[in-house]
Amino acid sequence: MRPADLRICKQEGRPIAVLTAWDALSAALVEQAGADVILVGDSLAMVVLGHATTLPVTLEEMILHTRAVGRGLQRPADQRPLIITDLPFLSYQCGADAAVAAAGQVLKDSPAAGVKLEGAEPETLQVVDRLVRSGIPVMGHLGLTPQSVHQLGYRRQAKDPISQERLKRQARDLQAAGCFALVLEHVPQELAADLSAELTLPVIGIGAGEQCDGQVRVTADLLGLTERQPPFCPPLLAGRELCITALRGWVAGLQPQPAPTPPTTPSTPAAPHC
Repeated sequence: MRPADLRICKQEGRPIAVLTAWDALSAALVEQAGADVILVGDSLAMVVLGHATTLPVTLEEMILHTRAVGRGLQRPADQRPLIITDLPFLSYQCGADAAVAAAGQVLKDSPAAGVKLEGAEPETLQVVDRLVRSGIPVMGHLGLTPQSVHQLGYRRQAKDPISQERLKRQARDLQAAGCFALVLEHVPQELAADLSAELTLPVIGIGAGEQCDGQVRVTADLLGLTERQPPFCPPLLAGRELCITALRGWVAGLQPQPAPTPPTTPSTPAAPHC
């Protein structure tokens, strides 16, 4: 799968399945599940590294985990899912030169075939344009953008007409700048449906309704491995509880068992006195 193939999926009406992975084990599971795209998301900061937000993860850590994901894939190269890596906080917000260096390092030092970045402010659009002209495929991300958590929180976005028109304009700008796909997170489904119908690039939804061109989910959330689930991603199974129960049983089996009590031998009755 290549970035350009996602547009073909949209044209043919075939839903695009995107799942996150963070190491070789999760990548193998996602590949075998049939995902079209593996996103090495900066959500690994929270899912894997234990941070409270996505902000602390570094570019070096993103590359390290992307390389591990690549090692977990087992299919021939031409049959593998497309790997996209998130550019972490402050790797692209400090100017186009820094962004090209960061994104170029991702593509040079890992099996990723493109990068994802958040927002569509004028400075970000300049970065997207520069990356695309440098030969680096870019996936956009609008709506709830986790790297802006201190400004936006984790609330649903674009709930009023003014902010919806602003988001539509941003989506058009990202398409014009050359993005090959767009993630819409936690926005009204009517807005996502309108953009999916209007834009020629594929719109990948997460908490944005079922009428997008594809869906993306954090794999750990779907498997029920995280302690708290986002409202738009109910778990498919109680993975955390299943794992804890199984491991607890193994640990309990290591505990020393009490020695069996030897059977008592019945005493011989004394001979009667005559």
